[in-house]
Amino acid sequence: MGMGIDMGMTFLYLWALLPIAWRFVTALPPPQQPILPTESTPIASSAESANLPLVVWHGLGDNYKAEGLQSIGELLNDTIGNTTTYYIRLDGDPSADRTATFLGNVTLQVQKVCDDLASHPVLSKAPAINALGFSQGGQFLRAYVERCNSPRVENLVTFGSQHNGISEFQECATNDWLCQTWRGVLKGNAWGSFSQSRLVPAQYYRDPEDLDNYFEYSNFLADINNERKVKNDTYKENMKKLGRFAMFMFANDTTVVPKESAFFSEVNTTSEEVTKLQERDIYQEDWIGLRFLDEKRRLDFRIAEGGHMQLSDNILTDAFNRYFKSRNKGGLD
Repeated sequence: MGMGIDMGMTFLYLWALLPIAWRFVTALPPPQQPILPTESTPIASSAESANLPLVVWHGLGDNYKAEGLQSIGELLNDTIGNTTTYYIRLDGDPSADRTATFLGNVTLQVQKVCDDLASHPVLSKAPAINALGFSQGGQFLRAYVERCNSPRVENLVTFGSQHNGISEFQECATNDWLCQTWRGVLKGNAWGSFSQSRLVPAQYYRDPEDLDNYFEYSNFLADINNERKVKNDTYKENMKKLGRFAMFMFANDTTVVPKESAFFSEVNTTSEEVTKLQERDIYQEDWIGLRFLDEKRRLDFRIAEGGHMQLSDNILTDAFNRYFKSRNKGGLD
């Protein structure tokens, strides 16, 4: 049977896992949000603002209508002036959008976002857009840049994203046997066709000690990182079009393992030795344009204090001023 799962096994996994996954998703605690105003802000017309429109992709367990997420648009407007803000959604129903953060095929999800943005009446007519990704939303937005990029992204900012994948799945409470079962299935069959086509975290799982299976079976991350022998030159060319790519790593992140994935660093799971991006082949051979951006001083590595998604007003407003404010209003060159 090899590494894949035959149809009979797929059927059994589907029946066994879906109730567990559903329980896990619906039982997720509210995602950690910055302390911001709670009233959402209507999307502004691009004609009313010199700032480029901003698209925001939320993380695991969140949904596009969550008050904390919506209020980012208000903080953005208070900080840099009137700005079109679009919250990416995979379903118009917030509950279904939240479920899609855990269950779904990431390749198809990214394509849906590509289609949605390309047909959006405001975004599609903008000269470019900016993009803000929280946690897994960060690598998904990078996939958008690499695969579609229409409308084109000018500045991409990611917070606590798993650009080099995760080597461990999130821990469960000791008394939550359903979550423990879900985690056991993922750990025991991360490379199976069911996991790689339906369980979102499995699709950016990357074990440095099991790269052969990763290269062969990864549905998402191995592709967008251009790690296979045959490279997709479009990914590199689209990334080179970025005006700035800023990556924030949370200093005390224990949710993402390893936290250094936010910087494309690789961490040995045994010795915990960190290999920085600049020392890796993905940079030295410039598989996705990161070396090009770095040499042009368009690649930023920044630290955010605190744990995963513990964002302060100061870190957000600084990012907004630096990366999303129009140049004629004092934004970066």
